[in-house]
Amino acid sequence: MFPNLGEDLRHYGGSWSQLKALLLVPRVWAIVVYRFRRWVYAARMPSILRLPLSAAGRLASVFVEAVTHIELPSQAAIGPGLFLPHAGYVIVASNATIGRHCTLTQGVTIGHRAGGRGASLESPVIGNRVYVGPGAAILGPVNVGDDVLIGANAVVIDSVSSRAVVVGNPARVISRQGSFQLINYPSMEFDAERLASLAEAS
Repeated sequence: MFPNLGEDLRHYGGSWSQLKALLLVPRVWAIVVYRFRRWVYAARMPSILRLPLSAAGRLASVFVEAVTHIELPSQAAIGPGLFLPHAGYVIVASNATIGRHCTLTQGVTIGHRAGGRGASLESPVIGNRVYVGPGAAILGPVNVGDDVLIGANAVVIDSVSSRAVVVGNPARVISRQGSFQLINYPSMEFDAERLASLAEAS
């Protein structure tokens, strides 16, 4: 819990700025509550401890969702370095997977394609350093590769390869330059995986 949360908070600067974000920025509250609930969900502990911790986490989640309209279920697997630039209607399905250092902007939906007969309840698997633009939706059992940029209001219903830039409904690839200009995090210039991917895009 704490290493992942620490990586999330690095987006806000030094220790003093991180403390202010923890106290004053509601979208950070959503991440904190998610990290706590995810820890309770995944940790091995006796029921006598799990039950009250789960109840406390759920109550905190209800409050945070009402304030921020951000839903990050404890069952979703979200890597460290999550960044939410704005509060406002971010919905992540409970069985979604999101990698490291991803940015989810306002109005994003990451979920399954439900509703019709035979509809799939599987949710997306999203790679590392993915930027999801305002109003975008990623739906169904799709895989989104590393360093992908998903444009505003795009609707992704097919898998997307690494370093693609996709726009439209349904989303289509318009570039292979990736999300490198939009994803920023401390020490990224020393991240060997990112540097290798950037070299592939050059």
